[in-house]
Amino acid sequence: MPYRRTENVARRLAARHAAIIAAARDAASDGGMAAVQIAPVAQRAGIAAGTVYRYFPGKTDLVAALLTEISEREIGALRAAADIAPGPLSALSAAIMTFATRALRHRRLAYAAIAEPVEAELDAARLSFRKALAAEFATLIAAAAAHLPEQDAALSAAALVGLLIEGLIGPLAPDATGRERAVVQLLALVALRALGVADARARGLVVSGIRDQ
Repeated sequence: MPYRRTENVARRLAARHAAIIAAARDAASDGGMAAVQIAPVAQRAGIAAGTVYRYFPGKTDLVAALLTEISEREIGALRAAADIAPGPLSALSAAIMTFATRALRHRRLAYAAIAEPVEAELDAARLSFRKALAAEFATLIAAAAAHLPEQDAALSAAALVGLLIEGLIGPLAPDATGRERAVVQLLALVALRALGVADARARGLVVSGIRDQ
């Protein structure tokens, strides 16, 4: 019986933690990381601010946990898309388009997690997200090495992350409202060409990938 009570308590604690992170995610989606404050997040989660403080001593801790959750969710989405692709080039293309599609769909949140100016103490957490993205793309580029020109996978992945961020959510990114699909296609083509995929083949990969989204 004590074991069952402990199990139930653990489940309740985990559910409350998840509710707080979900509320923080909603706040960031609406107003960026500046909107992730203890009291408003507690209100969104339907709990007392004091309860949030038991899990997260301050805003920095809450935002860091949110960034970790976003990173895990997005990397999981890339892996899921790549895993069902029929080959290594298709996997790479699928991951690129998945990232682009999700970033445009949740552009405010993506900007908050990747590019929005934040307190210095949060830079490390956000850098970890970018490094995780680069590492995932580097793995996919290396796996497709037989179909690509010889290149440094880590360097190419870092450049790919920069290309995607600037093209999707950076200050130079065009307004994609109403033409998200076309923007994803065009950006995926640019990315694949930059990695050395011949134009005709790149177009085939993008058309196939978009159809599977």
